[in-house]
Amino acid sequence: MKEFFYTHPVLVPVIALLAAIVFKGIFHALAGRFSIAGMLGSGGMPSAHSTFVVALTTMIGIKESVWSNLFAVCLVFSIIIIYDAMNVRYQSGLHARRLNKLAPHRTDILNESMGHTPLEAFAGGIIGFLTAAILMLV
Repeated sequence: MKEFFYTHPVLVPVIALLAAIVFKGIFHALAGRFSIAGMLGSGGMPSAHSTFVVALTTMIGIKESVWSNLFAVCLVFSIIIIYDAMNVRYQSGLHARRLNKLAPHRTDILNESMGHTPLEAFAGGIIGFLTAAILMLV
């Protein structure tokens, strides 16, 4: 199986992303708020962004080596994307929540679930790492 993913590497992060979407649906269902939009939307447990970039970085590390230039580029961009999800987008969600409270009668409610907590980003990273490691090494 690993030979297939060595020759079709783009599938590794895509499969990890699909796994994160399924997990997000399970978490939403357990919380009693399952919806397709919730599964595909930004924010929530786990972070699909973290899953995707960690799977990509792990796959490149396994395929090309952790000492390669390509791995270094993936690692840097992964850190930027995860930082953005936990900080910039998370703060945007907090701002949206405050703005929604200031104007409770508006019909165009701002999206409050844009970013991720560190736990959500970490969970996404674990899913991405494990998915890539299993697909590339087994």
